[in-house]
Amino acid sequence: MTLNTTFSAFYKYIFLLFFIVATVMSSHAANLSNNIVYATNDAESIMTTHNDSAANAMKHWGMSVYGNPGILMATNAEQKMYMKSKMSVSMNAEILHSALPSDSSAFDEDYNYPTIGFGVKVALNHAIKLHKPQSEAFGMAEEVDYKTKLGNTVSFYGTFARPFLKTKRWQADYTMNVGIAYSHRKYNNVNAIDNELIGARWLIFFGAGLHATWHFHPEWGLKFGLDYWHLSNGAMSRPNKGANIIGPSLGFIYTPYYRETIKPINRKPEDNKYVYVEVTGGIGVKSLYEDWARTQFDTPKDDPEYRKDQFATYATMSLQADLMCRYARRWASGAGVDVFYGTYYKRLRTIDEIYGHNAGHSPISVGIAAKHEIFYHNFSFAVAVGYYIYREMGHKAYLNDAPYYERVGLHYTIPKLANLKLGINVKAHKGKADFTEIVFGMPIKIKRL
Repeated sequence: MTLNTTFSAFYKYIFLLFFIVATVMSSHAANLSNNIVYATNDAESIMTTHNDSAANAMKHWGMSVYGNPGILMATNAEQKMYMKSKMSVSMNAEILHSALPSDSSAFDEDYNYPTIGFGVKVALNHAIKLHKPQSEAFGMAEEVDYKTKLGNTVSFYGTFARPFLKTKRWQADYTMNVGIAYSHRKYNNVNAIDNELIGARWLIFFGAGLHATWHFHPEWGLKFGLDYWHLSNGAMSRPNKGANIIGPSLGFIYTPYYRETIKPINRKPEDNKYVYVEVTGGIGVKSLYEDWARTQFDTPKDDPEYRKDQFATYATMSLQADLMCRYARRWASGAGVDVFYGTYYKRLRTIDEIYGHNAGHSPISVGIAAKHEIFYHNFSFAVAVGYYIYREMGHKAYLNDAPYYERVGLHYTIPKLANLKLGINVKAHKGKADFTEIVFGMPIKIKRL
């Protein structure tokens, strides 16, 4: 069985799964609304109460389906040179769950009764074609006689929608999506040699959007907006420039709960403000841009390593010590010291010796960072911007990497384990992933406010 046949079957299973889920949900909803019991008055009363309770539970659930044409964005001049076409088309299907005023928590009130859910995005990217011309910008890489297709992807993600405007007919919101994706094609030196964007089958998916919904019916709406999504492997493989796509979206949304969520909000008081320290450890993995660049641009065609498609990965470790202030239910801000340990520093030294570069190499880097964390129940989204006070990672890092770094992460706190926090972080330089890590931390309150 060929890869194309396998992937075609994979698509069919995805659509079949969603068809089954939609059918079961529709059937269940129909049963709830049409289940009339002809029995004694007492039995009818009991069954009616049961059905009302089940129907109220179902009111929390909805779904959406929308299309999303997009354009691949170029992140630098070199990418513009080899992007020959850039159109993508995708379809999204989502199962949604909304908080309601009748049973909401303080977090739900703070976020204006948000919607969380699970979605699948099928993106047809094969119309995106890449072809590097013969140019000094690409070093010793020689032009090939075909165009590389980016390849189709299937993404599985969790979604969070926060409304900031609600009327009887209109709603405006922003969304964030995080998940994983599978790519039909990735870089290889046989039929996808000019694909610097996607270097692995399994990828990290991130999306964000700004939308408006016209509720033409109490339970149905027409949703439209602007969506951005990003696919990359978080530097766990090479190449890893990543695909950044942006475009409009249009579709339908089913929200039986909508009218209830436009009721006035009585926000619960902020009663849990405090200062805390948090120590976080991380274990990660990365591949080296230096390995990729050497074989891609600085290796002649008769060399066995010319534009190769397999690269070594290296372990990374990190330690964070932060002083944070939880000044609101949703937010905490502070600053900290970050220490990074890279096992790959010896490989960087070897590469610099090949080129005759005189640069420092140390496994340890130290930075100071401003940090912010956004909370929703036990989930949190953390961002940080840091500045290195010590870093010696070779010649290319000195030339190409800024002295600052960024970090984003999705975390989950386990209250029953003394608020142990687990999550995943991606560290980057100027938006380009440096490594991906699994983190574990423990916040300790030191002062109530």
